[in-house]
Amino acid sequence: MTHPQQRAAGTGPVVRPVTGSGPVAGAEAGVEPGATSGAEPESDGVDEALALVAPPRTLAHRTASPRSAPPGTASVRAENSLAGAPRAKAERHRATPWPDARDVATRAGARTGPAHPGPGHPTSGPTGPARPGPGHTGPSPDHPSPDHRDPDRPRRHATPLGQALGHVLAEPLRALTDLPSFDTSAMDGWAVAGPGPWSIRDEGAVLAGHASATALEDGTAVRIATGARVPPETTAVIRSEHSRTDAGGHLHARREVVPGQDIRLRGQECRSGDQLLPAGTPVSPAVLGLAAAAGYDELPTLPRPRVEILVLGDELLTGGLPHDGLIRDALGPMLGPWLTTLGADVLATRRIGDDADALRAAVIGSPADLVITTGGTAAGPVDHVHPVLAQAGAALLVDGVKVRPGHPMLLARLEGGRHLVGLPGNPLAAISGLLTLAEPLLRALAGAPASTPYRAAVRDEVHGHPHDTRLVPVVHRGDQVVPLHYNGPAMLRGIAAADGMAVVPPGGARPGDVLEILDLPWPVSPAPGAAQGACFT
Repeated sequence: MTHPQQRAAGTGPVVRPVTGSGPVAGAEAGVEPGATSGAEPESDGVDEALALVAPPRTLAHRTASPRSAPPGTASVRAENSLAGAPRAKAERHRATPWPDARDVATRAGARTGPAHPGPGHPTSGPTGPARPGPGHTGPSPDHPSPDHRDPDRPRRHATPLGQALGHVLAEPLRALTDLPSFDTSAMDGWAVAGPGPWSIRDEGAVLAGHASATALEDGTAVRIATGARVPPETTAVIRSEHSRTDAGGHLHARREVVPGQDIRLRGQECRSGDQLLPAGTPVSPAVLGLAAAAGYDELPTLPRPRVEILVLGDELLTGGLPHDGLIRDALGPMLGPWLTTLGADVLATRRIGDDADALRAAVIGSPADLVITTGGTAAGPVDHVHPVLAQAGAALLVDGVKVRPGHPMLLARLEGGRHLVGLPGNPLAAISGLLTLAEPLLRALAGAPASTPYRAAVRDEVHGHPHDTRLVPVVHRGDQVVPLHYNGPAMLRGIAAADGMAVVPPGGARPGDVLEILDLPWPVSPAPGAAQGACFT
């Protein structure tokens, strides 16, 4: 049996070598440029050849668009087919272009996301809703869709500060007090009143957290600590290193004293009621500190999207070394933490095996907002995801994406406004699916702002797919990115040393070409040895 973490596309036809003479085999089979089979095989190192020679495959539960069909027809027909509607004779399946697939995922999350999206959310802003991509069957100005949000689920939580990291603010964060709430010293030194020299008061220093000293009279000074409340009538604070004392008990300034210097005035940072951050802001450690300073014990946050992971495949081991056709499950340990860093509340990681009935029960009965499956998205003998979705009455929003690795990924809408993202079984292909479909969907579901893409020049040449986008692990070196080797669909060695994924257009990239870079949700400074071990292309 084909292992699900190797069967990103299930079983496929025998691939004949492409020779320099004669017509291209793909052309003989009727594969037009840019159109790929929904079950097209993916094999490490031969993507380009497979794209040209793999004949199309027709599935009873899929419908493809004709050559002349307008954008969007393929997924509409796929959705109707899954819902049990009659269809015409099978035609070629057309995968969704990579940028459009991400747009579809964002819009799918937006329609079932929080009631009050934050800045940068796809449903907010002066530009209005984004245009759906080809194959999109979600809401549009001409075909609005109902709100599938669960009416019984709280729209916001009062989350204690210690548990709020990674959540998203459900409403603007407003100051509950002036900051600072009283005039404080910005430095260790002396609080002085009037012109100097100043007579030093015999009382002890004014310390932070203690009641304010009595008012200063002109010509007097008292020691003061950083953060302490300055005594009334204080003219300025003189830093210790900018002053000297004499034997007669007087304080002298070593430089000019400016009234108000080194005093943080009440309300300097904000006044009570000021908006500090807008709704939709992700709660970072800095946000926690600001909220605490502003008087909060808990924060109003949006509920985190609930995710359940279903790992498919009878041949997966959870421990020990591979043996007798069994291999270790790489996706189970990886997906939960990855999804958590994306802001999800991971309910469980369940191992289903190659059992269609168990998969159907798990998908239908899951309480999660998003179900993630691994493997089984193609057309192999134990690839059950498509039949299960058909039986569950799901609507396919994305059925195959023009990206390598990860071509046979999918996105479906389930009953009750839930979603399912089907990831390919190969590990790097699954990561491609996470970045393409799960990440934008989760951001929209959580009400988080859309990620801001950035671009960087690639140092070395990157081979491209003839028709599809490629996602290639890279590391930053100065103001450039360097592509890493070991970037085949089944490999994790490259991504483990990477700090980003370069979006390589069809045809590849030359040295110096500027590419879009997708951030990875973890610290971005791999050890030099790790990057070297991953090897550069």
